[in-house]
Amino acid sequence: MKIKWWLLLAMVLVVASGSAVLAAQAVKNPDTLIIADIGTVDSLDPAWAYDTASGARIMNLYETLIWYDGENTDKFIPVLATEVPTVENGGISDNGLTYTFHIKKGIKFHNGAELTPEDVEYSFERAMVQDRDGGPIWMLYEPLLGSHGSRDGEGNIVIDFKDIDDTIEVVGNDVVFHLKQPYPPFLAVWANTWGSIVSKEFCVENGDWPGTAETWKEYNNPEPGEEGLHGIACGSGPFKLERWEPGVETVLVRHNDYWREPAKLKRAIWKVIDEWTTRKLMIMAGDADIVYVPRQYMLELEEIKGIRVTKNLPTIDLAAAFFNLDINPEGNTDIGSGKLDGKGIPSDFFSDKDVRSGFAYSFDWDTYLKDVFFNEAEQPVGPIPTGLAYRNPKQKVFHFDPEKAKEYFQKAWGGKVWEKGFQFNMLYNTGNAQREVAAFMFKENVESLNPKFRIEVRSVEWASYLRELIQRRLTLFLIGWVADFADAHNFVHPFMHSQGDFSCFQSYNNPLVDELIWRAINTTESKERERMYHQLQIIYHDDCPSVPLHQMLRRHYERDWVKGWYYNPILPNGDIAGYLYSISKGW
Repeated sequence: MKIKWWLLLAMVLVVASGSAVLAAQAVKNPDTLIIADIGTVDSLDPAWAYDTASGARIMNLYETLIWYDGENTDKFIPVLATEVPTVENGGISDNGLTYTFHIKKGIKFHNGAELTPEDVEYSFERAMVQDRDGGPIWMLYEPLLGSHGSRDGEGNIVIDFKDIDDTIEVVGNDVVFHLKQPYPPFLAVWANTWGSIVSKEFCVENGDWPGTAETWKEYNNPEPGEEGLHGIACGSGPFKLERWEPGVETVLVRHNDYWREPAKLKRAIWKVIDEWTTRKLMIMAGDADIVYVPRQYMLELEEIKGIRVTKNLPTIDLAAAFFNLDINPEGNTDIGSGKLDGKGIPSDFFSDKDVRSGFAYSFDWDTYLKDVFFNEAEQPVGPIPTGLAYRNPKQKVFHFDPEKAKEYFQKAWGGKVWEKGFQFNMLYNTGNAQREVAAFMFKENVESLNPKFRIEVRSVEWASYLRELIQRRLTLFLIGWVADFADAHNFVHPFMHSQGDFSCFQSYNNPLVDELIWRAINTTESKERERMYHQLQIIYHDDCPSVPLHQMLRRHYERDWVKGWYYNPILPNGDIAGYLYSISKGW
């Protein structure tokens, strides 16, 4: 196979042994951690943010009732709660429908106000009131109200505020949650950024929901950027927000009145640096302490004195290519003419399964995994990743087969696709070289089948990419899912449910899938859950709503003066910086 031009993107400039050795240096900026990354922050509002870049900042500004115990994805420690609820300590009722959290006293928010059980109640009610499109709050609605949100598929509000209010109550110094049905991963839902406790006083002072039943609809599903805590923050975490300059940098400073020992670092700075060479030079010079390294460049920082590389970090995530079955055509230049005339595609182009199958058989996993990931990745067998229960390792998968791809394209839309051809734009987020290579691989392999097939690939900033996704304007889009909690439900729901965070925005709707997903999460019987999840994986392959691309092992790159970093695959951007409280710099 000849070397294709897109493959040049994945070529590695291997640094010769000894040719790029860093001289021993004094620790630069010993009280400040500088992180050079590519991810732009979408929002600093815990109830809104659902991307790893935003979550990485939020988890250092705010705190949750419970948190993950170090590197464990299934063990928790109390943070704002005095203990982790269990049946044995009375925190969980015998029927699994009531959870009680005892709230610690004497904890102060960054504005000096004391954190109370009422703040805890307000935080979760506020999140359910906001409930923005494509946000994380479905994880509260599912266990607490047995629904996927406050609105129906047409955007109409279908609940009363009383529904929200009755699920959470303050009893003395306790906060009590009432579940609609047993929910096996309930505690894990609370141990992430959407479980952050905010200051009611601070929110109301800044024009956010005042906590009243009469006003709640005014704050439901705000426009992007209009959420109450979009660019401001007042948590109880070890760091306070000093400055957020979108697309440029985020600066956090130490919270000296933190209820535990203050953080070792005085300041943490995330710099958004899209260009790899700049990030590389920064860490080599000691001007950055931690950097994001695209896979195709990962060998460039090996064997260099002064830089520590931690390898083979397991993940609970998947990347996939998603087909938008009902593209929003309004002002959408990415679909060309909007017709199947060789100059564009109609809005429902990908609703034909033959089109989707043609693209699925056009992807070359062997080359992709070898040359982009150096085989530190695997082809997923479906929407449930390695490392989670109920994944079926024997599940049938797609493979690279141009002849099969050609057969499907020839059948698509009754033969019109092959006869007329098509043209559309495919987007990826700027700086993500893996998605760039995958996009160009789709382009070249599909275009090679028929000269009438044309795909233009272009990059956009991450925040813009997310907005295009939510507005259903993307065509064939590439994105990854990092586990919110370590359970199969957290993958089949976003990948397959009609209201899932990806499948919703690609308009995939299979009633049998919805029913199976709902039944599987509401049972605690392991064999029954396994049966249903295996059935869902079969349907996923047969329907082909998306094509899993990879599940990779990650690496972490830091200057060797960085101390205290640890890896938990659940934490947002955990392989980059993660939770900063334990980090320091020095020899």
